[in-house]
Amino acid sequence: MKLFSYFRSSAAYRVRIALNLKQVEHELVFINLLKSEQLTYDYQVLQPQGLVPCLQLASGDVITQSGAILAYIDAQYPQYPLMPANLLSAVKVRSIVDMVACDIHPLNNLRVLKYLSKELAVEDKQKQEWYRHWIQGGFAAIEQQLENQRASTPNTGVYAMGENVTMVDVYLVPQIYNALRFEVDMQGYPNMMRAYDACNKLDAFIQAAPQNQPDSTI
Repeated sequence: MKLFSYFRSSAAYRVRIALNLKQVEHELVFINLLKSEQLTYDYQVLQPQGLVPCLQLASGDVITQSGAILAYIDAQYPQYPLMPANLLSAVKVRSIVDMVACDIHPLNNLRVLKYLSKELAVEDKQKQEWYRHWIQGGFAAIEQQLENQRASTPNTGVYAMGENVTMVDVYLVPQIYNALRFEVDMQGYPNMMRAYDACNKLDAFIQAAPQNQPDSTI
């Protein structure tokens, strides 16, 4: 299978983490968003939105959107499950995942930031304030949910939801990476940072990190 990826895309970062955790063989195909390679005809045949990631299976079938790709990967490769078997636990994981995927990331991804700069002539300082506003509000809510989770369970492992890496970690690590890149103060989010630090000691996360991608130097 082929994963169409850009090293700084947090959505592609999520998928790289999951493929590594499950040790699924795949080929990386690099799409440089800054050079608008996502807008080429050939790529938009695969991904009509012109976004990354995009997963092309050996069969030729194509899956777009990181959430759908991750759902496929978790179901197709059940080793190292990322969603808890318990329904209530799975719903709690999904709740936090959706906070990142639906409420934080869409407001702060590259195409939105480029639109603010180019189309609306927003200055860099204002753009930074925009980014931090949505990050801090979303992170405060996630931090509270993680604190509630730790208070309600005797299992107080180092990862976001306990002793096992879940889909929450897969989504949080790329989002925290971006927040740090934009110099967001993370001192108010100890549960999130504990999980971030713990995950980044695992080979699957290290190998998926933006700075370790071959296209980071292109």
